[in-house]
Amino acid sequence: MKITKLTLLLFVIFIGNFNLQAQIDKEKLALDISKAEEANHQKLKEYVWKRRSDVFIESQLKLTTITEFSFTPEGKLETKIVDAETTVKKKPGLRGQAQANAVEDKVEYIEKALTLALDYTFMTKGEMLDFISKATVTEKNGQLEAVADNVHVNGDRLLVRIDPKTHLFTYKEFTSLLGKDKIEGKLNYEQFSNGTNHLSVTTLNLPAQKMNIDAKNQDYTIRIK
Repeated sequence: MKITKLTLLLFVIFIGNFNLQAQIDKEKLALDISKAEEANHQKLKEYVWKRRSDVFIESQLKLTTITEFSFTPEGKLETKIVDAETTVKKKPGLRGQAQANAVEDKVEYIEKALTLALDYTFMTKGEMLDFISKATVTEKNGQLEAVADNVHVNGDRLLVRIDPKTHLFTYKEFTSLLGKDKIEGKLNYEQFSNGTNHLSVTTLNLPAQKMNIDAKNQDYTIRIK
């Protein structure tokens, strides 16, 4: 009798999950998200902003970089490092030069990691359609949650949360590869008072380098026309 009840319970749960998946039109959802993102992207083009990235190695703050962001008239996102400051005390002579070269290499590596995060932040319409088409989509805590593998590179995974009313992103989480190094990222979104959605905080974990990056977008300003 207990086995029968357990089997019935599992069957009901399975049917419930199947019906939920069936109720979500993934093609329409992808198009709605792309439409909302395109409209939001047009608003975001009006802004310039900065990103402060604090780099921790073995839990110690070692480097801070400041990057400026803006869009070209063609809609391409441009980035430029305007400042980089290390907490490591500079050594004299050749050792100091070698240390400076090592810092430059770290900055390049960090920028590659943050650029990879941008690939998951700004997805094209085609990428979004492909992602949603193969994603498992569920509803959790009043939001839509989609998860899929092999999004940008083989072996990666992307999870996104979407506001079902606006079809804008509220959160993303990914695991991917930077060269051969594993990278884990979390992307948090916020909205301005005018409804423009924007990336606010990015946190990255790079275990191969024993490195964590906490990046915050700040100083959003509407550009002068």
